Amino acid sequence: MEWLERVAGLRQWSRGGARAPHKPLLLLYALGRFQADAEGALDYSAVEADLKRLLVEYGPAHGTSPAYPFHHLVSDGVWEVCTDRGVGSPGTGVRELRALRATGRLAPGLRAALRREPSLLGRMARVLLDLHFPPSLHQDLCEAVGLEMELAETDSLTTAAARRQRDRRMRELVLTAYEYQCAFCGYDGTIGAAPVGLEAAHVRWWAFDGPDDVDNGVCLCALHHKLFDKGVLGIGDGHRILVSQGFVGRSAAAREHVTSLAGRPLIGPQPGVLPVAEAYRSWHVSQVFRGMARAGSGPGSGSGPGGG
Repeated sequence: MEWLERVAGLRQWSRGGARAPHKPLLLLYALGRFQADAEGALDYSAVEADLKRLLVEYGPAHGTSPAYPFHHLVSDGVWEVCTDRGVGSPGTGVRELRALRATGRLAPGLRAALRREPSLLGRMARVLLDLHFPPSLHQDLCEAVGLEMELAETDSLTTAAARRQRDRRMRELVLTAYEYQCAFCGYDGTIGAAPVGLEAAHVRWWAFDGPDDVDNGVCLCALHHKLFDKGVLGIGDGHRILVSQGFVGRSAAAREHVTSLAGRPLIGPQPGVLPVAEAYRSWHVSQVFRGMARAGSGPGSGSGPGGG
């Protein structure tokens, strides 16, 4: 339990709900590498590009050097750094980390615990995923860090954070509010009487204290839910759809399903239901949406938090 509590309590920079998943990403990466080679150390120069890619793909839009989590994770007691000078990190300077041939690995006590209890790795990974990323990204992230997740679920009594339970009614309430159609494209497929391919997306992620309330939810098809959580799509002022300028899609399908959405108003919710609250929209734009919106995205496309 001690190691799970340490993982759940990673010290992270925080201000106003800002995302800082740098340590969780490095630790997930390290767990994946441990799973493949329990004895190996991670040479900073060799893994720098991998860490940078993870930060770009799964971190907030503003960039951070991989050297920061590589150095700062040591303070949480789950990671150690060694150089030619011995145990201890030289700091966050990229040149120093490279020149001193810095290597990082899980802390000795944690490595020993993982050898004694192999299922601990899966429980640690699940804590990191649940606390820092939405479920729609879990499988992609595991593949990106090389984790094979045939994992036991985290015991609900493990941490205070884990005891926070999702409201199982949210999905039905959100889908009903949007009349069982995707708010971005209008998709409304069913099989028999059951909706298929429709999901209730949290605007402010549940992992970042987003409530299970209808005004923090939007009904999306599976494709647009994934693109929303990846920051390709957002919701701007006037509840109009934002499409990131960073998105590239050359096919007619990409234009139809993504780029042509820019500036369209959301479909729904039905009258009498609260629309997505501005506070949750602003959080998503600043913490998830990737940069400037495409021209024609309507009011708010390039203003507000994270608009530039």
